[in-house]
Amino acid sequence: MNFMDFGLKEAADNRKPVKLFKKMRKRPPFARDFDFFCDLPVLTSGNQQYFCSIAPKTDPEMESTLLVLAAGMASRYGSMKQIQKFGPGGETIMDYSIFDAREAGFTRVVFVVRKSFEEDFRSIFEPRLRGKIRTDYVTQELEDYLDGRQVPPDRTKPWGTAHAVLCASRVIREPFAVINADDYYGKGAFEKMAAFLKNDCAENLYSVVGYELGNTLSEHGSVSRGVCEVDQGGYLKSIHERTKIFRRDGKIVFEDGAKEGKLEPQTPVSMNFWGFHPGFFEFALKQFQEFVDRNAANPKAEFFIPLAVDDFIGSGKGRVLVIPTRARWFGVTYKEDAPVVEDSFQKLVQQGIYPSRLWT
Repeated sequence: MNFMDFGLKEAADNRKPVKLFKKMRKRPPFARDFDFFCDLPVLTSGNQQYFCSIAPKTDPEMESTLLVLAAGMASRYGSMKQIQKFGPGGETIMDYSIFDAREAGFTRVVFVVRKSFEEDFRSIFEPRLRGKIRTDYVTQELEDYLDGRQVPPDRTKPWGTAHAVLCASRVIREPFAVINADDYYGKGAFEKMAAFLKNDCAENLYSVVGYELGNTLSEHGSVSRGVCEVDQGGYLKSIHERTKIFRRDGKIVFEDGAKEGKLEPQTPVSMNFWGFHPGFFEFALKQFQEFVDRNAANPKAEFFIPLAVDDFIGSGKGRVLVIPTRARWFGVTYKEDAPVVEDSFQKLVQQGIYPSRLWT
């Protein structure tokens, strides 16, 4: 049976999803060898016509996926920091994260990007990563997963990190880790997360890497952090997204509207390094649509991962293990952070932790 008999626009290969348009009442004979990701009817004329994304089947027990959130607009930074070069060989922060993930045993990386820069993004990372780790791409757009709802006319900001994760449901069927594109997490964090996904992750057990707040601040302005409350067993009791945390007079404080509070340097915080079971997608979809209904009139409201996770815990559906680390974060919240990041990578190379050129 030839794939083209079913209207495939391009031949299936071992790395990228391919698309098909086909009027069909049931899956074609080769379906047993493929995963169908989006069996969504797009128009009806006689027989149902479907748009499907398919990819060669993989064994979920053998697959270990890293999801990289790279669709943010970087409003405080002012440019596309996701692809800015910081390493001595022209590496981005993402390059180091993917390198660490690959060494820890991850076999695939999925990027969440926007359509407006997808091609430019691919042109940078495909030559570097080809033959080293499997890659897939999904886009995050305002229209995604609204289920008939309209995008508010004054909405330009992406719906947030949990919505970005939801977009990856098109291509992920196995336990997976989530990271930001513009944060450096450290080798040890990837090793611990890989072990969790392989040995412990379940539909009722997720994880988050917990960093000490004092190791995650910028000297050039406020930062957003998911502040964690952890029980004696090491599980997350609750998580609150604080969008304005900074140092003042030697103290760490946060502002939340008119409210202000203090935080200790050892307070565990999330840097958006999560471990999820694919069952999270179904839960997040319901939460997102309820979020949109509540916040249609607020163009700046965002559906953050901590919001979804807090609801997951509060609903009694499961627990979230906090994986502690004392690693020092660095990243680029502000342009003034860039020289610090460049210097940090240079020191790591000098210490022999990374080669001077990662992918050669």
